[in-house]
Amino acid sequence: MKALKLILLFAIGILFFTNCTHKPHVGLLMDSLKPERWEKDMALIEEKINELGGTCEVAIADSDADRQYDQAIEMINNGVEVLIIVPVDLEKAGDIVRYARKNYVPVISYDRLVRNCNLDYYISTDNIAIGELQAEYLTKIKPAGKYGIIGGATSDYNAYLLNLGQMNILQPLIEKGDVDIVFNEFTNNWSLHEGYEITNNYLSGENEGIDAIIASNDNIASGVISALKEHNLAGKVLLAGQDADIEAIRNIVGGNQTITIYKPIESLAFAASDAAIKIAKGKAPSNMNITINNGKRLVPAILLPARVVHKQNIKMTVISEGYIEETDIK
Repeated sequence: MKALKLILLFAIGILFFTNCTHKPHVGLLMDSLKPERWEKDMALIEEKINELGGTCEVAIADSDADRQYDQAIEMINNGVEVLIIVPVDLEKAGDIVRYARKNYVPVISYDRLVRNCNLDYYISTDNIAIGELQAEYLTKIKPAGKYGIIGGATSDYNAYLLNLGQMNILQPLIEKGDVDIVFNEFTNNWSLHEGYEITNNYLSGENEGIDAIIASNDNIASGVISALKEHNLAGKVLLAGQDADIEAIRNIVGGNQTITIYKPIESLAFAASDAAIKIAKGKAPSNMNITINNGKRLVPAILLPARVVHKQNIKMTVISEGYIEETDIK
């Protein structure tokens, strides 16, 4: 009897020791490291997971959906316990979720929503609200006039959410006859080149000017500025972007861009890392207090608010929070 008790105590001790020394293995699948904000997300998630006692395995797909799928399969087969994914393609990434579920690996969709699958969790900013912030700011300055909209990639569901938010604000003004939408186009890759082409095509045609352009990210906005410069309109046309890239902050300081949107990347990275570690330890992630319909199910989600950055509040936002160094924008 005494021997049996000793064996039981020894077994319990091993289990306790194993649990205490267990380092959750988290896989992080990145679309790409362009635009520049994604490097910050990746570094912060790796840092937070390590701080929380886990290990982070990273793979970058360079915007290739098939490559991302292969990377996911390899990670799952190598024993990751949780996947955090920035999907290359909103639909194709569903195959990753389906394979992960077959292997009992929960998936957190980060910043971009994976559509039409049994996704486990979603952590992002409120992209409809971001679109509304962009349009609200510009229409307060210019409540009537000609507006152009350049959306993000059609492979990214955020592009549609942003456009929905933008049109929530613009539609009443359109119906009043105050605002005229002279173009409203999506892109393939959120690229500078596409921002330039769409803007230049409009300005090179027989059109009667433009008052404001809403670009769905700062990379697109940079292309818009290049086209505006060629037509001597830089600084004369209101321009909104998103992501608070260093170049965008410089453009705001220089007067060529009106605003950008600053996402709370550190908070997003912490929320995703904290959720991943808790899930790996068999605990429910906290603060998943809303759900988002991804076309297949209501996905538990965290949506954090974003902020407008303009010329007058740069120091109080991106600089004071350490996102950008003041010396980088001079």
